[in-house]
Amino acid sequence: MRHLHFILLGLAVSLLASCSSSGLFSAGKLGKGASRITAVRTTAYTHSESDHIIYGARTAVGSNLKYGNVRSAAADWSVYPVGTVFQIEGLPYVYQVDDYGSALVGTNTIDLYKPDKATMKAWGVRNVNIRVIKWGSFSKSLTILRPRTAYPHIRKMVSRIERSS
Repeated sequence: MRHLHFILLGLAVSLLASCSSSGLFSAGKLGKGASRITAVRTTAYTHSESDHIIYGARTAVGSNLKYGNVRSAAADWSVYPVGTVFQIEGLPYVYQVDDYGSALVGTNTIDLYKPDKATMKAWGVRNVNIRVIKWGSFSKSLTILRPRTAYPHIRKMVSRIERSS
């Protein structure tokens, strides 16, 4: 069974790597559409934290938070737009940006979803190298964010995306 999981993960990564993508910036091309970004600050969050508890185990796009071979990540969508798929060097998992957080805006930090507080605390804060397999969509980010501009952090993301378009 474990062997099957690694085969499926390999197929998923291959499929994602072959998808077309648009790059926000590149810090060393790794092939068609892939970018390597070094020293990315990462933190971790969980659905049972006090600032996330009202949302439950749901993402900003309305899906369930993922913690399997593909895992949820939160980011500033003006840097890593919704749908961005990446892998942390040295780890077998693929992460997808499907969430955001007010504390992330303007920090260039990616927050990785963990299923519980112990796993979240064990991650701590780490600077990692990532490989962006597929860049997400700024237009989709705007579609999701524009109706939510009552919040300052969302207005900031919308403004940054609109300025760079």
